[in-house]
Amino acid sequence: MTLFKKIQLLLFIVLILSPFQLFASDVVIGNKPLDMTNSLIGFMAIAFFALAYVFVMAEEFTHLRKSKPVILAAGLIWGMIGWVYMDHGMSELAEHAVRHNLLEYAELMLFLLVAMTYINGMEERQVFDALRSWLIRKGFSFRQLFWLTGILAFFISPVADNLTTALLMCAVVLAVGGTNTRFVSIACINIVVAANAGGAFSPFGDITTLMVWQKGMVDFWGFFVLFIPSVVNFVIPAAIMHFAIPNEHPVASDEVIAMKRGAKRIIALFLMTIATAVSFHNFLGLPPVIGMLTGLSYLQFLGYYLKKTKHKCLSREQRSDKNEVGEFVAFDVFAPVAKAEWDTLFFFYGVVLCVGGLGFLGYLSMVSELMYNQWGATSANIAVGVLSAIVDNIPVMFAVLTMNPDMSTGQWLLVTMTAGVGGSLLSIGSAAGVALMGQARGQYTFFGHLKWAPAIAAGYVASIATHMWVNSSLF
Repeated sequence: MTLFKKIQLLLFIVLILSPFQLFASDVVIGNKPLDMTNSLIGFMAIAFFALAYVFVMAEEFTHLRKSKPVILAAGLIWGMIGWVYMDHGMSELAEHAVRHNLLEYAELMLFLLVAMTYINGMEERQVFDALRSWLIRKGFSFRQLFWLTGILAFFISPVADNLTTALLMCAVVLAVGGTNTRFVSIACINIVVAANAGGAFSPFGDITTLMVWQKGMVDFWGFFVLFIPSVVNFVIPAAIMHFAIPNEHPVASDEVIAMKRGAKRIIALFLMTIATAVSFHNFLGLPPVIGMLTGLSYLQFLGYYLKKTKHKCLSREQRSDKNEVGEFVAFDVFAPVAKAEWDTLFFFYGVVLCVGGLGFLGYLSMVSELMYNQWGATSANIAVGVLSAIVDNIPVMFAVLTMNPDMSTGQWLLVTMTAGVGGSLLSIGSAAGVALMGQARGQYTFFGHLKWAPAIAAGYVASIATHMWVNSSLF
């Protein structure tokens, strides 16, 4: 019998034979959750989550999709909770708690699914390819492209998500940079910083801002006061890195990519969908996800219209150049749905259920007491940003929202910003950075990004100071 098998057998015997008080020591039975922070069940839950997250961070090397370990950990954590509560005759309390977490996930997942469907629809209609070809044809210098891709990333990410924006701008950099590794590396760092900074001042720019908005901690227009601090976060590192960019011109390309039929209408409908979600939340008091799902119907009806009128365009194909008017391809709305980042969506499920389970066990209350009552809100929120450079900002932000510390609007905006831009400190700190390491493999690397960490940290500190100065009335 191997050592691993022996450990498994020993653990099984302990689970079966140990007195049940070991699993739920220091409990308070009643209408309140049991305090299991000093129990074996609690320690095992932390171990399961930590182990799952090790696999998440090692995804690049193991090629094990990040959703798998966290979904398993979520099932194990809530399975143990259900066991304990069933034994105490309190299964309804655990059921209510897990249903609450499931509802929070459902709102987030359906919201993101609609947004991803629109983004994938624009990608299928070649909106982003057309933008990339236009930028390449203009013959900008490396330094001009450095600033242009950064500025575009900053202003596109509040509407699209920072991951899609970063991938689009990186495609431009790779197309014009070629084998110039120095330019590609620094430009990718700039794109990651810009996309994360741009996503921080919009409810749609990042998952964390979306979570804060849906929870009602900050209203829709309240996020835009972070615009100036976000600009500072982007501009300071970019200004420092500017001088390391070679002052040369890449070889221009005459490639022309036309958008497919219906592309502009999809863009317009996406903006209408955002307006619908905001209106449902602000004027009707309904969750934003209801407005987003209503907006999905706009895209479905457009797909129906494009399908029914396809024959009219096909009849023009004999009279015009195909490249001038775009391809006459009918739009199937379910194709973009199928191409959604399902691994990411299921990863969110695992994170929400894992963190919710740890909170139900009592650990988040302990952390909240330490960070927000002993350290103070400002120090705690700055620490959240630094932590998000190492651990994904989604579980960090969900943990803060679950703790629900008593903070001013200014402090909620501070933690929203730091959780978003703090991930720029390391290449592994944000989805944009991780994706670009794969897209520009060998040119944009962890250590290449780490070299410029002091410049990024200067922007991080300056953005916090700017927020506390410009928005001092909100604290």
